[in-house]
Amino acid sequence: MLKNEAYFQAKVQGFSAIEMMVVVAIIAILAMIAIPSSMGRIVKEQVQAALPLADIAKEPVVATWKMSKKLPADNKEAGLPAPELIVSNLISAVELQDGVIHMTFGNKAHPKIKGKILSIRPAVIEESQIVPVAWVCGKAKAPDKMALKGDNKTNISDEYLPYLCK
Repeated sequence: MLKNEAYFQAKVQGFSAIEMMVVVAIIAILAMIAIPSSMGRIVKEQVQAALPLADIAKEPVVATWKMSKKLPADNKEAGLPAPELIVSNLISAVELQDGVIHMTFGNKAHPKIKGKILSIRPAVIEESQIVPVAWVCGKAKAPDKMALKGDNKTNISDEYLPYLCK
């Protein structure tokens, strides 16, 4: 009788093929749920990473506003290169239009945002040029008592915009 007991204990120690298949199926289901949410995070991080490129155009806009209470009409008036010459890994063009910076995603950007535009608009106090220009990203609202200038051409889905751009 002691031999039979040892035989049954030895058989119970491993996993069956069915148990292993159930574990693999659960892992596959969890992966299918996690992958789309991580893709959204990757796209949002790319939008966030592209924002510093706009700093190139911010300085001439601010300088023009302080000197003449006017915003530059285009890249040339701001002393910037042509839009397609201001590029990065994620941005294929930076166009200045009436003080607004329009960044077009391209190059190595995720396909969900490739060809899409993110606008960064200046917010000013009309009566006081000494007050610093505030920059408003995407679909965000202007700070209190400040007027937003130019058109917003942002066509990136809200789910991919950083919090400050919503």
